[in-house]
Amino acid sequence: MSLKGTPMQMKSINKKRVLQCIREYAPISRAEISSKVNISKPTVSILVDELIQDKWVFEKGIGVASSQGGRRPIQLFFNEKAAFVVGVDIGGTKVKMIISDLSGNIIAETSFPTQEYLEKNLLQKISFELDRLIEKNNLEHDAILGMGVGIPGITNTLTGFVVEAPSLNWSNYSFIEEAENYFSFPIYADNDVNVAALGEQWLGKAKSKKTVLFIAIGTGIGSGIIINNQLYRGSSGAAGEIGYMVTDKNEVKNNFQPVFHRYGYLESVAGGKSIGDKLSSIIKKEKDHPLYSKMQSSELSAKDVFHYAKLGDSIAEQVIEEATEHLGYGIVNAASLLNPEVIILGGGVSKSAEQILPDLRKIVNQYLPSSVEIYTSQLGDNAGVLGAVSLFLREYESIIQHS
Repeated sequence: MSLKGTPMQMKSINKKRVLQCIREYAPISRAEISSKVNISKPTVSILVDELIQDKWVFEKGIGVASSQGGRRPIQLFFNEKAAFVVGVDIGGTKVKMIISDLSGNIIAETSFPTQEYLEKNLLQKISFELDRLIEKNNLEHDAILGMGVGIPGITNTLTGFVVEAPSLNWSNYSFIEEAENYFSFPIYADNDVNVAALGEQWLGKAKSKKTVLFIAIGTGIGSGIIINNQLYRGSSGAAGEIGYMVTDKNEVKNNFQPVFHRYGYLESVAGGKSIGDKLSSIIKKEKDHPLYSKMQSSELSAKDVFHYAKLGDSIAEQVIEEATEHLGYGIVNAASLLNPEVIILGGGVSKSAEQILPDLRKIVNQYLPSSVEIYTSQLGDNAGVLGAVSLFLREYESIIQHS
């Protein structure tokens, strides 16, 4: 690896490389670091001493003696508690927030209903909750390095400008500029599905994978795309709208109506709302069905459909099968273009994914030119908040910046 720059720049680069090496391979000795990063032992020793002084690294115990005997090397560890990052996932119904250490261990967490505080002052509420969590867990305000935020809409990460977030009724909203009135540390924001994709790549089933397709299946369907270890956001930040894929051209021609205004075809036939609506429309004609009476007083949800399908109800099974086919064809289309190493399913519907995964895999393997691994989210409800932490660590220019 060839590196060029001024002596100060070189020192900064090498210091970051040494720290990254310790984070990845700890426990590790100075000599092992020198070998892995190809920097002289004296230089590594100087850089390590500075990292220890800055509290990014600490020494602990003694290593194993070499085969030739002699003094055992001191082992170095990354200090994951050197600072903390706030992760916030703003959903249409709930805001979840955490304080995490630098390795993604959740130190504190809380949540509150979105709409109640959206009408008042959402950022003020986030600030209040953060102060409460800091005090409750005996942390110092100065220990908070910054904040990452996932927002359910098109968001410009460079400016923090929310182009559109329908569930929050935000349009052309300067989120970061407003947030700076409440927080003194740096903040980065991105689309919530992009953020969840980062979380899965950092700590979930997509760990160590460089090309990832994360699909969130809830009321709507969206995706986060990571190509060569970088989020792909598209020319206007709207990449990943897999919910707009068409998986049945004939139905689209015949006066297709989306499940919500401006929703796409795929999410209107395979999203959570559409699954519940589809069963409801059938049950209306089946007075003897056990769900008929419930449907009179409340809408049927995807959870109802999956529950009855699991019990062997043939109508519910039919609805799930049809939605799964559409989703499978959508995945084939997306994966044919992107050739991901792994596909992760997240969102509310993914909680019942064990019922559809076998059929999904069958469809994808049948039509995709090359095989791909498909898993459900390992992080579950924490994908968004941990992804927000990962977003911050990626975007914030510092010695611990990761990519």
